[in-house]
Amino acid sequence: MDSATAVPAQARKSAETAPSGQRTGFARLGAPRLDPYWLAGVLFVLYTTLSVSRHLRMLTMSWDLGIFEQAIRGYAELRAPIADLKGPGTNILGDHFSPITALVAPFYRAFPTPLTLLVVQAALFALSAVPVTRLAAHLLGRGRGLAIGVAYGLSWGVQRAVDFDFHEIAFAMPLLAFSLEAVVRRRWTPAVLWAAPLVLVKEDLGVTAAAVGALVLLRLRGARGRTRAVAQGAALVAFGLAATALALGLIIPSFNSGGSYDYWNKLGGDGGPAPVIPADTAVRTLLWTLLPTTGLLALRSPVLIVALPTLGWRFVSHDDHYWGTDWHYSAVLMPVVFIALTEALAASRTSPRRRLRTYAHHLPAAVLAAALALTASLPLYGLTMPDTYRIPPQVRATERLLDRIPDGATVEADVVPISRLAGRCRVFWVGGTGGIRPDYVAVHLGDGRTPADAAADAARTHAGARYVVVGSEGGYVVLRRAAP
Repeated sequence: MDSATAVPAQARKSAETAPSGQRTGFARLGAPRLDPYWLAGVLFVLYTTLSVSRHLRMLTMSWDLGIFEQAIRGYAELRAPIADLKGPGTNILGDHFSPITALVAPFYRAFPTPLTLLVVQAALFALSAVPVTRLAAHLLGRGRGLAIGVAYGLSWGVQRAVDFDFHEIAFAMPLLAFSLEAVVRRRWTPAVLWAAPLVLVKEDLGVTAAAVGALVLLRLRGARGRTRAVAQGAALVAFGLAATALALGLIIPSFNSGGSYDYWNKLGGDGGPAPVIPADTAVRTLLWTLLPTTGLLALRSPVLIVALPTLGWRFVSHDDHYWGTDWHYSAVLMPVVFIALTEALAASRTSPRRRLRTYAHHLPAAVLAAALALTASLPLYGLTMPDTYRIPPQVRATERLLDRIPDGATVEADVVPISRLAGRCRVFWVGGTGGIRPDYVAVHLGDGRTPADAAADAARTHAGARYVVVGSEGGYVVLRRAAP
């Protein structure tokens, strides 16, 4: 028997030969095969609680939640996915090619609130823990499998993404995890089928799908009688690259008002020297990606090549937001590095090098300990704080103020009001109304600005219009366009 599967096989045998009374009730709930699903359920509760509590306390970080709500609202109403926050009448498919977000539309139609997006995202992130945990338990045994699964669920990359409102990459997480689980277990057809839909998540992920195909081909190198699997791997490489080329060169420009792909400018200078990622920043990001998550052992697994496309475009970009470890950009790397770690651990257990075997033996516990320790400075730690579950009075006051804006109104707003208005009004970003004079303006008052200052600024921005103060609460002001 292969040593990599000895423990799971013993567990199955033990379950099969146990007295019937021990295989019912709570004993069945503790069956090893159910571990990935119970873990996913716990993670879903944690992720949902974090996202919902942040939203209820008006801690929205960016306009992304509003953008995606506008697009998904369009899908739900059987219209084009228009995101006015990107500019009046902007079709979101002309910004990023993420048609997979239409799958959220039926849920949003039933529950038209931004919380629907956050709950769906929590479910997708939690689902991705199933294949990671299942593979680890299959190769390493139940205890080490759970350690890897929990470390993945608490990993900094996943926590940062959960904390960052909603993003389409949530769909990539389970697709990548299920695909790479199938690759490691040499189930070529499922591996290809799980990877192919990545091209619908975001335009750059076609290259990641191609990397999965290349990994399949690498695994089949020198194998005989695997003609079909080789053809599937080659087809995935061609399909992924072609899909990215088609999205960047044809689909996105056809929906884009300027007839181009707006993010090319992040790969080139803007008339002057383009910023380049500092070497220390690149090293720091790589170490964060591989050291606390895998103890660098993932470098021994070819699975890691699937991370190269994402790291590549981020490091080549001239936008420094992509270089570090903030926000959601590292989330799609987490399934890759943890599955690479799992495979490397299984291979290292039979290494002739005693030190490597010892290191691999203790690493799952060390990775889990690192994840738990780092969580003390990561978003999920907030769930241990009482204030997380209290909505401040100023938040309730601001919500009452925003409720005075009628449904269907046109509104110019900044980050926080967007999260409360995008589902029922036509909302534009501050300064991005494209000549439309909005019915209302809802913005934060900062730097000593008064409601009167905000009204004067709105009048200057929208020539010929006059705005009056509806009210000011919690540091925000709502203005209404006065009749001529």
